[in-house]
Parts: sequence; structure tokens; C-alpha cells
Amino acid sequence: MFALDSRLQQDTLPIGDFPLCRLLLMNDAHYPWFVLVPRREEIVELFQLDAEDQRTFWQETTELAETLKDTFGADKMNVAALGNVVAQLHMHVIVRRRDDAAWPTPVWGRHPAQPYSAEQVAAIRDKLRLVLTGDFRFIEE
Repeated sequence: MFALDSRLQQDTLPIGDFPLCRLLLMNDAHYPWFVLVPRREEIVELFQLDAEDQRTFWQETTELAETLKDTFGADKMNVAALGNVVAQLHMHVIVRRRDDAAWPTPVWGRHPAQPYSAEQVAAIRDKLRLVLTGDFRFIEE
């Protein structure tokens, strides 16, 4: 059974589910920073997914990055799967702008996280409801 890593549970807010991945929002208002986690048991590396899940993972990542770029006015999209702190396979999809708090350096460890207010999260969810359609299901909080 799929279980989200405790660190991801602690640091993120659930948004919803694509056919394969859970979509999370990092609880850091400095950046529109999203995380995709395949809902599969004990997967640490991309190559541990079967071929179909690998294709789906890349498709969901690509579609999300393109959607976020347009929706949040990105100057650059940062997409990365590192897993040095959280072993569970996950993909960071981060909207970067030339005026963001860390530009042009990586976002990791640059500034202490600034948690979102309930109103900010609601505004992000409202934006996403307009663009994430089809087989995406929102998790209601």
C-alpha cells in the first residue's frame, strides 16, 4: 500500500492525484514549488518503476511543468528528482522567476520556509482548478 514519506507529509500540502502521482505543494510561499510522488510502494529510484509507470511519470511531470509555467508566469522551470534527504521517489517541479527569493541559485536551503496562509493556499488551488482538468482529482482539505 502506498504511504507518503513522513518528511513529505511534514513539509507539503496535498493538492490531488493524477492517474499515477500524488501532487503536493511545498509549504513555502517563496516559490510555487510542487512535488509529484508516484503512488507505488517502496519505490526509491526511477528505474524501479515498470516501463508504463516510467512513461506516465514523465508525462505527468512534463504536463505539470508546462501548465505551471503558463499559470504562474515562470521565467524558468526547475524539474529535479534528487532523493538525498527523502528516499521515496519524488519529482520537484518549481516555478522560478527572476525576482524570486533565491534567483538564480537553487531553492534548497537558501531561505527558511515561509508557510502559506490558508488564503494563499486557497488561491493556488483556485488557479489549479482552472488548468488541471481531465483525469486529475483534487483532494479536499
